[in-house]
Amino acid sequence: ANRMAFGIDRGGQLWSDIALAKCLILAGINVGECFPILTDYIWRARDNGAKIIVIDPRMTPIARTADLLLPVRPGRDSALLNGLLHVCLARGWSDDDFIAQHTQGFEAVRDMVAHYTPERVAEITGVPAAAIVQAAEWWGMAPTAMLLHARGIEHHTQGTENCLACINLVLATGKIGKPGCGYSTITGQGNGQGGREHGQRCNQLPSGRDIDNPQHRQIVAERWGVAADDLPGVGYTATEMREAILRGEIRGLICMCFNPLVSLPDAEYTRAALERLEFLCVIDFFMSETARHADVILPGSLHEEDEGTVTTAEGRVIRIRQAVSPPGQARPDWEIICALARRLAPWQQFPYDCVEDIFRELRRVSRGGLCDYYGITYEKIERQHGVFWPCPDHAHPGTPRLFDDGTFYHADGKARFHAVPYRPPAEDADEEYPVLLTTGRVVSQYLSGTQTRRIGPLVRQYPEPLLELHPDLATPLALRTGDQVHVVSRRGAIILPCQVVRTIRPDTVFIPYHWPEEQSANLLTIRALDPISKIPAFKVCAVRLEKVVV
Repeated sequence: ANRMAFGIDRGGQLWSDIALAKCLILAGINVGECFPILTDYIWRARDNGAKIIVIDPRMTPIARTADLLLPVRPGRDSALLNGLLHVCLARGWSDDDFIAQHTQGFEAVRDMVAHYTPERVAEITGVPAAAIVQAAEWWGMAPTAMLLHARGIEHHTQGTENCLACINLVLATGKIGKPGCGYSTITGQGNGQGGREHGQRCNQLPSGRDIDNPQHRQIVAERWGVAADDLPGVGYTATEMREAILRGEIRGLICMCFNPLVSLPDAEYTRAALERLEFLCVIDFFMSETARHADVILPGSLHEEDEGTVTTAEGRVIRIRQAVSPPGQARPDWEIICALARRLAPWQQFPYDCVEDIFRELRRVSRGGLCDYYGITYEKIERQHGVFWPCPDHAHPGTPRLFDDGTFYHADGKARFHAVPYRPPAEDADEEYPVLLTTGRVVSQYLSGTQTRRIGPLVRQYPEPLLELHPDLATPLALRTGDQVHVVSRRGAIILPCQVVRTIRPDTVFIPYHWPEEQSANLLTIRALDPISKIPAFKVCAVRLEKVVV
């Protein structure tokens, strides 16, 4: 969505801008449990008089201190955002000069959202019409405002569309490219931004270059000293790899610090794919559930045992220093990758003696690209406490805030609106499976739990996954907190203790996904993908509930 709207994969705002906003929309982002350090910035904004609006089917910790919660029915986010924009346009809260000078495609969006009245949106989303109007008023009339979103609106078959609907609201009201205004995707991991800039995405080359663009391919090939034809084409995403394995297209797999048996949807499908492989190598620091299927396990390094750089979600390149050495025969991950590569390629293509050698190559290969690191050095990172890309030369200080002159990264310098009509989720509640399931995280566990499920105090805080449900849903089933519940979807079933709370929609249940095997939430989830980003629909599928009678 960032690339489609802005021409670059970065929201463009500093965290310090959050404190300057007079209105914040937090969409599908459980900040208090998933990104606690960001909470401080949000509270600074609140202390400065900002109105805080949370979009979420649950009352997460940050929502409890918000001014307004919009409890959207899972899978209906684009409709809600279209409704907010409808009100802003109807009330005259658009920035017409900004739209005319710095954007394209507004007319199609204007015509589309004309049909998303608060009353119609309330029927689709379950959010009261009055709350929609109130949120739009606070956003539209605020002199400064920021919209932050995360997995809650992204992990859908309409995830890209949801993000584009967010961007439409920001662009139409001109709240971008200036202090206290903007839009950011809150990445879920420490190097989520940097990883996708420099190779983790299967449709990109380093520096965000397009793997299908002949010119981009030639630049990277020349700097790597290989033929352009030797570079691969667009590959499979992690979820698509499973289908390719089961079709026999992929027979060997290296899995590095990734536990797909816990973290990918439809876990039994993942298990079948792992068992179909002829060869599986896992590089990790603990024996994960996926590693139990491996032919070879290479002990890698923890974050504290390695060094290099990461790039924060705000685009700041920071340096990580090694605190301790890996124990025994474990090795830093970069050393393992280079040792493997040197057995498959000429040594001169992997001539690194240290991590800074790799960073120097990154600087050289990224030069002139969208994510230009050429002017960033370890010394500059230390001196400036991090450097924001793009930083094209040694004299350049970096670019903390993108778009501050109204220029975007498309060829004509203009941002793009995209009309994104609401469409329902791939699987919705029905007579047989009448309840919507959404999944997410809890504060004491992290991702697939490979690390955190081994730490006693964290396990004691939240020892097992709980089924969170509203009293209105619990009462007809005679459920009380602590009762065992059989949760069934079209893909699988699990039995969990329930927790009856008033902080979730009555038509929705929540299960955290950090646990494996018979406690895995991803035994239930659907492997339907967003057609553009290929992200799975973790955040909505249909289930039914049955009380377990002991």
